Amino acid sequence: MEFSLVGPVVLIGIPLFWLCVMTGYAYVDAPTHGMSPRKWAAVSFFVPLFGFFAYLFEREARTESPNSTTFVGGFEIHESKADDIGLDGPTHSERDDVGDADDDAR
Repeated sequence: MEFSLVGPVVLIGIPLFWLCVMTGYAYVDAPTHGMSPRKWAAVSFFVPLFGFFAYLFEREARTESPNSTTFVGGFEIHESKADDIGLDGPTHSERDDVGDADDDAR
């Protein structure tokens, strides 16, 4: 009976190689998008595949679209949600707008 290394290499080596590639990509690419490289490399490594795709989706959410200027806290807000009031209440400018509408109604 002869033992072959092909099986262990295929079952362990190739997925480990791709895990390292995804982790390295997240580490190198994260600073260009204003994200923590150590955090996203750790997420990509310790949560295989899902962590890397979470990084890609988060990166896309932080990338500015050339035809959109609606960004709040580094995240793009869809045009249909741009006038929504946040969980922390209206901003100073939103309070002014609400007050103007009440003055017009009188």
